[in-house]
Amino acid sequence: MAKERILLAYSGGLDTSIIIPWLLEHYDCEVVAMAGEVGLGLDHEALKAKAMKCGAVACYIEDIAEEFITDYVYPTLKAGAVYEGKYLLGTSFARPVIAKRMVEIARRENCTAIAHGATGKGNDQVRFELTVKALAPDLKIIAPWRIWDIKSRDEEIDYANERGIPVPVTKANNYSMDQNLWHLSHEGMDLESPANEPQYEKILEMCVTPENAPDKPTYVEIEFEKGLPVKVDGEALAPVELLKRLNEVGGANGIGIVDLVENRLVGMKSRGVYETPGGTLMYAAHRELELLCIDRDTLHYKDIQAQRYAELVYFGQWFHPLREAMDAFFAKTQETVTGKVRLKLYKGNIFPAGTTSPFSLYQEELSTFAEDEVYNQADATGFINLFGLPMKVVAQMKQRNGLL
Repeated sequence: MAKERILLAYSGGLDTSIIIPWLLEHYDCEVVAMAGEVGLGLDHEALKAKAMKCGAVACYIEDIAEEFITDYVYPTLKAGAVYEGKYLLGTSFARPVIAKRMVEIARRENCTAIAHGATGKGNDQVRFELTVKALAPDLKIIAPWRIWDIKSRDEEIDYANERGIPVPVTKANNYSMDQNLWHLSHEGMDLESPANEPQYEKILEMCVTPENAPDKPTYVEIEFEKGLPVKVDGEALAPVELLKRLNEVGGANGIGIVDLVENRLVGMKSRGVYETPGGTLMYAAHRELELLCIDRDTLHYKDIQAQRYAELVYFGQWFHPLREAMDAFFAKTQETVTGKVRLKLYKGNIFPAGTTSPFSLYQEELSTFAEDEVYNQADATGFINLFGLPMKVVAQMKQRNGLL
């Protein structure tokens, strides 16, 4: 009888390095590993060699960086979605693009189950599994962290050492980290107490600290077409290269460092530090252009919907019909979000330094404090009387009843 084939979401990190032998020890199976190349420049041969040494029968390294940016990052950027006002969703929308490719490889390799290294306390288990349920509801899911006897990352390290498996962390430096082209997250160790200031000099990799950023401002110009970035400083760049360029500029100026206590979907609060240099620049520039090009009612309603969109992405519901339907609304709002935004960067701060668009709704002759011939200020009297009429009626009622 043929052995069951299990496809594992593989990164070569601590969790997935030990999951291969653990699966082989507990299931009559063959393990196929798959790593999603999301713009990190992975050493493909080294990663494959490690997976095979750990017991995998095959290892796929899938280049999904451009798909990640165009099909996951860009829709979220157009929405302006930010989770709890601070988190730019770097891990949240990386999981569904990886899981989608996992389903494709699982079909190709005749796998009957998909395994992942997400913990039972985290959001990623939901993101992986909801994607599988949406795209391949027949596939079984194996989540070792929810069923094995290992209780901590230190015990994982012991398990790896006992089996001669090299892992990229030690008990003394055991942060849980996730990186893709969009961001780098840090959790665990001293960060588990919100009372502790992060050891930025120790943990930052994509960004310098603001203190170590240049002592003079850096300017960068981002050009958008229909809500999507297409040029940096006048140079047309493909999506992956454009984000890399902005990561370099932002990171060198200490941009995009976030210390966040967030509400996980599973019910607990967690604390992490995120580095999102290029993404932070994109969001800042995109917002400036929207303020210039989108009318008040649409912009305000869009902001309300952006929060719901961020929840859907954070909660792992990327392939939910509601998120897909909301894309149509956000795409409509972006039809005139075209133009150039210049940003001034200084020691972790971003300042707008000029925005232009052929679709600008800003009319200087309407807004000016100087004399104009297009706005009759006397019109405001009638407007205020009608706009304030409901409030006046309530106040009159209160007066009649001695409540005012």
